[in-house]
Amino acid sequence: MLASSSSVLRRQHFLVRSLCLGGGGNRKGLNDIRSMACDSEAENVLRAIAPPLDQNKYKGQAGKVAIVGGCREYTGAPYFAAISALKIGADLSHVFCTKDAAPVIKSYSPELIVHPVLEESYNIKDEEKERISGKVLAEIDKWLERFDCLVVGPGLGRDPFLLGCVGQIMSHARQRNVPIVVDGDGLFLITDNPDLVSGYQLAVLTPNINEYKRLVKKVLNCEVNDQDAHQELQLLAKKIGGVTIMRKGKSDLISDGDIVKSVSQYGSPRRCGGQGDILSGSVAVFVSWAHQHSSGAGVDSTNQMNPTVMGCMAGSILLRKAASLAFASKRRSTLTSDIIELLGRSLEEISPAC
Repeated sequence: MLASSSSVLRRQHFLVRSLCLGGGGNRKGLNDIRSMACDSEAENVLRAIAPPLDQNKYKGQAGKVAIVGGCREYTGAPYFAAISALKIGADLSHVFCTKDAAPVIKSYSPELIVHPVLEESYNIKDEEKERISGKVLAEIDKWLERFDCLVVGPGLGRDPFLLGCVGQIMSHARQRNVPIVVDGDGLFLITDNPDLVSGYQLAVLTPNINEYKRLVKKVLNCEVNDQDAHQELQLLAKKIGGVTIMRKGKSDLISDGDIVKSVSQYGSPRRCGGQGDILSGSVAVFVSWAHQHSSGAGVDSTNQMNPTVMGCMAGSILLRKAASLAFASKRRSTLTSDIIELLGRSLEEISPAC
């Protein structure tokens, strides 16, 4: 009897995994079942990796995240990413930005630790660039080993000197095995120079449709094929050496080159700017939690999964739930700030703190 029950359970688990990998026909009913199974798996992953609240823990153990981004034109994006990390449960959230952006970002919230260390080329002479580049790296190097995850790109801009410095920052983070989430203009940098993350399995790329198209064109030298989206994403992740890629869209597809996961829970039809920044900050926290979970003594089915994939699944399902709640209340006037305010409630509904 026990053997029979065990075989049935294994069969059920196999079917859920198969559905989440995208197998099966095109019938709407099967697609709906597949979506629900994958979304349920994402919620289970979030529950598994979310650390318990414990009075014996000290500041920093729930996550220390840093955002590298923010220039004189773009100050909202790094703020959205950094504050989202705190709203989810990270203990400390830093922003490394340009000197012009720092006072503005500081004014948004006293919760953030803001470092005005980055420089843009308009502000420096050619003969000073090498010295200033070294100074920027030295300043950030003092902090790198303290971080559980780095987010590169929100509000970064495309200034050539600034991007060059950020490329070196990424290389230094890689040398120290700091996980890196790359979004926004960080993806512009990666598309021009994939070697910055190639083979680094602690890297996560979170492209939207246009960023994904450019990445596919650069790496696979072809156009995006939506008919074989799962296989194409898996191949792209393999070609970049096993990085994890989350292709954002109606369904978020996630692959590390070995597996493909999908999160399809309905979020919000409002496409206000900044939701990708919430996602990058969220994924950074969940990736750090997933690494803690994977290195812990407990054993469950999630221990066999890549922590970066788990972080992406958790970040995706949480953002979609928060966006859905925000839209239900605000409708057409829904803003990114409304979604951020519902991250805590959404997390609590999926994984209660007590």
